[in-house]
Amino acid sequence: MHIAELKRKSIESRKKILKYIYNAKAGHTGGSLSIVDILNVLYNNVMNVSPENFNSRTRDMFIQSKGHSVEALYIVLADKGFFPEEDLLSLCKYNSPYIGHPTKSIPGIEQNTGGLGHGLPICAGAALAAKKDNSGVKVFTILGDGEMAEGSNWEAMMFAAHYKLDNLCAILDYNKLQITAPNSDVMGLEPIDKKLEAFGWAVAHVDGHNLAELSQTLNNLPLESGKPTFIIAHTTKGKGISYMENVLKWHHGVPTKEQYDLAMEELDNQLQELETV
Repeated sequence: MHIAELKRKSIESRKKILKYIYNAKAGHTGGSLSIVDILNVLYNNVMNVSPENFNSRTRDMFIQSKGHSVEALYIVLADKGFFPEEDLLSLCKYNSPYIGHPTKSIPGIEQNTGGLGHGLPICAGAALAAKKDNSGVKVFTILGDGEMAEGSNWEAMMFAAHYKLDNLCAILDYNKLQITAPNSDVMGLEPIDKKLEAFGWAVAHVDGHNLAELSQTLNNLPLESGKPTFIIAHTTKGKGISYMENVLKWHHGVPTKEQYDLAMEELDNQLQELETV
């Protein structure tokens, strides 16, 4: 997909994320807005996965370890045709399968996630199985930066390096804020790249909102033969909405009617600006 089309899709995806969170009166707004560019690139420019091949053993796999930002994943999966978008009107409603974390009951979702530190270990096992099958399958995950304090991630990183899983790519949504405070106040990660390299991973920094840079990097994996890849994607929590960007309360904030209307106006203006480029 051309980068210009991806840019439009990302803005439209942000509008939909806000629409369904506003309708549900629940959701993890800031994190969904920070990862949606990464998801759009993965599903539209990188991975070999679709509703038609989802049950094939040769499909690429994505498991969202940062499960609480599921609204962004729902929007991208609906756009790819895994289920009708209007199903999301039931988001977080009684008896709806579209709950606040990914579950396998939803078409296109590989694994239940949400308990932080679970996604990467599952992906490491899937990548090893793909290696043994010689299937050529690539396995991707997105982790939250607050999630990196979970010890299970570091066990999985040792495992992946030991088995030389260069078909595995972990992407860090490095927006530097978690639910209670900045990461630097809760559990500092730096120097995150040196730590990851010491665990045997090939590491790259990218702008997590630069669609061209994301596409270029993710389409040229592995970074190093025989090593799993870790992409540190520098992102902005609440990306795209001026009053949400880098504001802690939007971790799971729901906009008021006035805030919702303002956000939609800002995003519509961004779409108009694309037409003039």
